[in-house]
Amino acid sequence: MTHALVGRTAPAFRMTDTHGRAVSSEGLRGSAVLLVFVPFAFSDTCTNELIDLRGADDLLSHDGLSVIVVSCDSVYTLKAWADTHSYKAELLSDFWPHGEVARQFGVFNPHKGLATRGSFLIDADGICRWAIVNPEGEARDLAEYRGAVDALLG
Repeated sequence: MTHALVGRTAPAFRMTDTHGRAVSSEGLRGSAVLLVFVPFAFSDTCTNELIDLRGADDLLSHDGLSVIVVSCDSVYTLKAWADTHSYKAELLSDFWPHGEVARQFGVFNPHKGLATRGSFLIDADGICRWAIVNPEGEARDLAEYRGAVDALLG
């Protein structure tokens, strides 16, 4: 099933990275963005997804693409998670207002206070071109990311 955001302008966002800097959707314009929401830092499935992304040099170093992982965890938790797993790409905190960005993307679970496993590929003009939302506990496949990125950026 196609996500409701595909083909539409992605929601604007502003979050904080692991260095305390603000990162906004407006500041990312001109480059495609793969926005990867994860439920919790340090959980098994999320950690395995982070490690998989860490090893995906073709995605992380792709010209014209920013890979950004988002969690509702605090900046401090995300910094510790990145340091523990030597993750150098962007990690953003959607901690406060809690889950606001995840809500805008339709992937916030208010009963558990977490983002579900949603991923969104946004083009350089801010249009969502691809999305996937996996069931709880089910990791995403990097091959799906690669296929979507290749279709968009070649």
